Amino acid sequence: MTGGLDLAEAPTPPSPRSAARKTALVSLALVLAIVGTLAGGYYFAMRPVTLKIAVGPANSDDVKVVQTLTQAFSQSKGYVRLRPIQTEGATASADALAAGKVDLAIVRGDLDVPKNAQAVATLRKNVVVLWAVAGKGKKKGAKITKIAQLAGRRVGVVGRTQANVNLLKVILQQYGVDPAKVEVVQFPASEVAEAIKAQKADVYLAAGPVNSKITSDAIAASVKEGGSPTFLAIDSADAIAQNHPAYESAEIPAGTYGGSPDRPDEEVKTISFSHHIVARKGLSETTVAAFTRQLFAVRQQLVAEFPLAAKIETPDTDKDAVIPVHPGAAAFVDGEEKTFLDKYSDYIWWSLMALSAMGSIGAWFAGYLKKDERDSNSHLRERLLDMIAAARKSETTEELDQMQAEADDILRDTLRCFDHGAIEESALTAFNIALEQFHVAVADRKALLLSMPASLQRAGAQFRAAGNA
Repeated sequence: MTGGLDLAEAPTPPSPRSAARKTALVSLALVLAIVGTLAGGYYFAMRPVTLKIAVGPANSDDVKVVQTLTQAFSQSKGYVRLRPIQTEGATASADALAAGKVDLAIVRGDLDVPKNAQAVATLRKNVVVLWAVAGKGKKKGAKITKIAQLAGRRVGVVGRTQANVNLLKVILQQYGVDPAKVEVVQFPASEVAEAIKAQKADVYLAAGPVNSKITSDAIAASVKEGGSPTFLAIDSADAIAQNHPAYESAEIPAGTYGGSPDRPDEEVKTISFSHHIVARKGLSETTVAAFTRQLFAVRQQLVAEFPLAAKIETPDTDKDAVIPVHPGAAAFVDGEEKTFLDKYSDYIWWSLMALSAMGSIGAWFAGYLKKDERDSNSHLRERLLDMIAAARKSETTEELDQMQAEADDILRDTLRCFDHGAIEESALTAFNIALEQFHVAVADRKALLLSMPASLQRAGAQFRAAGNA
């Protein structure tokens, strides 16, 4: 056959490699967008955060604990890091938290806890120790064995904080002793031994952990200067705890401060209060939960090196707790801490829905833009169907060759439309069926024309020309 495409060369539905490649690229782009969005969200949600924690005074046990935790958090490369902000004491730390200058603070439970403070952990519990030292020489007086005997006496308070003085007043008032009739002498822990030696007070008060070195050293100094100290029991500890929720009833076990005989020689009833790690209200639940988790994860690792870490306890999660617990810490304690997917699953789901909607809208818009191209190709397919009927009536091979050339152009345009995505594979299949029928019609007609004598072909051509004229 001459010109155009013969039947053997008629294309079968081509493998839609180009369209498939475009579809794959679009799908890959969507997947990468989703993965990138999730990865970016995870990075910003889980990138390390540094919390400022107020603690004081300098060289105190609280400062040492926080410094140890800071190093442990840094070495573990956890989500939360700490930056200690040293203050003059628990009161100053509470003020810093109230002013929003820090994220965390170490505060005393018996102080005015800031309204924006929420408990994260109990750092340690402190007991109140009251003991009398027998005077010597001219200062020797009646032996003090009860708190009710403190009127007109001098009480030495270990530490410069006003909180300990206020604590003493609470105890005195419970026993009906007018605080104004008690002379209070305060001195730093480093001057305890000197104060006892100089007989600056008749009774001493110290507040700290049961095994506090400061309290132990002070009692040891009392033994050297005045014989065996007399421990004053706070028998009304339960009543004090009832009236002042920040305090709890406690006991000092016999022999806590060593000696022979034991000091004390029997269990002594007293009151206790706690030092708390508190967080600023409004601080992210995720952040506080992570901090709490890291805190208790490293606690056991630090006990051997720093025994005070063993005193760290979970916060009171009861609704009537003196210091309300932070929701993040409560989630950790109650085992309800949410994972990344738990917290952001709704956002992820809505993001996927949004991407799906955007994809559908984009596909519709792309189809709309190719509407003209699709309509044009539809007209060309109709033209090909018309050419089938025309081929069966053609009188010359030249006409058939011209139609085949036109069919080649239609084929080229159709494949280009398919590559552009203007038509789908089903439309291409329908076009291929019409193209095959056209080639069959052309082949049959050419075979018929070539079998006819030349004279007959010329007569037919002349007849047709005359008819057109």
